[in-house]
Amino acid sequence: MRATDYITHHLTNLQYGEGFWSLNIDTLVVGWILGLTFLGIFRYAAKYATSGVPGGLQNMVEMLLEFVDKQVKDSFHGKNELIAPLALTVFVWVFLMNLMDLVPVDLLPALGHQAGLNHLKVVPTTDLNTTMGLALGVFVLTLYYNFKIKGLGGFTKEILCQPFGPWLFPFNVALRLVDELAKPLSLGLRLFGNLYAGELIFILIALLPWYSQWPLGWLWAVFHILVIVLQAFIFMMLTIVYLSMAHESH
Repeated sequence: MRATDYITHHLTNLQYGEGFWSLNIDTLVVGWILGLTFLGIFRYAAKYATSGVPGGLQNMVEMLLEFVDKQVKDSFHGKNELIAPLALTVFVWVFLMNLMDLVPVDLLPALGHQAGLNHLKVVPTTDLNTTMGLALGVFVLTLYYNFKIKGLGGFTKEILCQPFGPWLFPFNVALRLVDELAKPLSLGLRLFGNLYAGELIFILIALLPWYSQWPLGWLWAVFHILVIVLQAFIFMMLTIVYLSMAHESH
């Protein structure tokens, strides 16, 4: 197989249907499996939590809860019981999807080929549909809380009058439109771009001679762990900040 064919094969999703309405089956399946894994692990930890000496799983879950709770308290200044669970879900789910980037690039596609699948792309966050879907979900929540907290009149007044006052409302509306559209675009494209680039580098390393793959792959994996955690953290923090802004009134 030529290098270009190899790269194209590993970056192509397993699809059902054609055109705009096609579904990336591998992205959906892997994403849902990881989401259910997250829910199952945390439910198990909550069910068997003890006030005595905690086990390793309980320690890990408690550390994550405390970490996310601290970020929410520092960045979110309103009152909403949804924010902390949402931030925890976003962080852990995005982290797990990113973590799939550390699976050897040929392992699962080879297993999929044995099962008769032409393609199997196993990192959901290297699929723009996933990252933009998450970003649009956050965007919808920000719009919802803008209307809920400020009311239709208050939100409309904010759009028309900020930051230059009511007499320059066309400029205010234009700036607000750019600001609102930039939020989901930057949120989704940042995550997609970083993970897609990381996956592409792993694929390029796999094309090198076998004796150079392991040392280079190991070095890139160690560095990429930081990217995986950092991108999940950034996505969570921006989610908190955007929702905090939606709860603030001028």
